[in-house]
Amino acid sequence: MEALNTNKHHRLLSCGRATPYSRVEIMDEEGNILPRGESGEIVLRGQMVMEGYFNQPEETAAAGAHGWHHTGDIGRIDEDGFVYIVDQLKDLIITGGFNVYPSEVEQVIWTHAAVQDCAVIGVPHEKWGEALKAVIELKPGMEVSEAEIIALCKEKLGSVKAPKSVDFWPELPRSPVGKVLKRDIRAPYWEGKGRSVG
Repeated sequence: MEALNTNKHHRLLSCGRATPYSRVEIMDEEGNILPRGESGEIVLRGQMVMEGYFNQPEETAAAGAHGWHHTGDIGRIDEDGFVYIVDQLKDLIITGGFNVYPSEVEQVIWTHAAVQDCAVIGVPHEKWGEALKAVIELKPGMEVSEAEIIALCKEKLGSVKAPKSVDFWPELPRSPVGKVLKRDIRAPYWEGKGRSVG
């Protein structure tokens, strides 16, 4: 029996390797296949890959851009072909096996009179993989408690989609066109984790 190689423990974070009848690669935004170790979108080819979305030609074209199926996940492939998911192109949060779309939760939080802006993200959780956290920028001179925000979301959406914690930031990071930068918000919570999904 082959002795356990302690230098390969990082493989426990991988989602495995491509099967013999499929090909998995990492692609940049321009459609270029990236070298091993670099991060980009996980794309694949093979006979088991879907041909498209029913009656949705635009979505089908986007999913099959550059002749590859685009997964919407950011990852990397190591020198031995193991694939690691490190982030998500879309903001879907998977918590305890449930899919939660942050925009649905954010729309509820925005209804509170004290909220200027917010971002709902997934943060590391030992049991659920990810837990929902709301990061909120308040209107000048306004106040609201963490408990109030959580209760509001529970009332409107139920416990699964309610944030488990709330942080208040003086200002949320934004792009030059004013878009809230969720990756910048997630970064400090996932520091040292090696990836940005649970």
